Amino acid sequence: MKRFLSIVLVTLFATTALQAERALSRDDYVTRFESCEAILREFMEDPRYAIPQAVLREAKAIIITNQFKAGFLFGLKDGYGVILAKRADGTWSNPGMLNAGEASFGLQAGGTAIETVYILTDDATPRILYKGRFNIGVDAKAVAGPKAAEAERITRSMLDIPVLVYAKNKGLFAGVSVRGGWLQANNNAIRSYYNTRYTLPELLQGDWVPNQPETDHLVQFVTQITQ
Repeated sequence: MKRFLSIVLVTLFATTALQAERALSRDDYVTRFESCEAILREFMEDPRYAIPQAVLREAKAIIITNQFKAGFLFGLKDGYGVILAKRADGTWSNPGMLNAGEASFGLQAGGTAIETVYILTDDATPRILYKGRFNIGVDAKAVAGPKAAEAERITRSMLDIPVLVYAKNKGLFAGVSVRGGWLQANNNAIRSYYNTRYTLPELLQGDWVPNQPETDHLVQFVTQITQ
């Protein structure tokens, strides 16, 4: 009986979350972009968490996530994120929307928010998102990235690790292996916001989807810090 009740409650939660996602307006998506831009700016402005230029110059893609406790009974983690990829010509793509969940390494003691920046250093890792769910530290090796204050510790081998993780957790030291959380393309949101039939691969790799004025500041800021 308890098992049956748990299944019913989890299903109800998933259904409610899906309905909420379908009900999102364009303004809701704009708010998500703005919150992810604010997270990245806050990381870069705080010496404790700032990402070194040596790391940013290696970035082939950048993911910013905002997560939170979503389940009243189970304490499930839920949230959203955006991804931008560097194209072959060196320009940065329009941001694509992601769903994100279950991460815990950025959760502050007593807090409910998890703000994380992922630096992807190769072209293959972002493509995992094209096929389905990307499990951090499982589908690709992930370690805590060095902070700006630790720039002297950066080695070539560290920059070759596919995923460098930046989270607001004082116990997350550079080079420590990270495993936890998943990311998945939110193609319904991409189609809705950009009014397009294209999905994440075309958005990140091509130039078929026109840029939107609400995301210009995010693209410009990423361009600025990765030069």
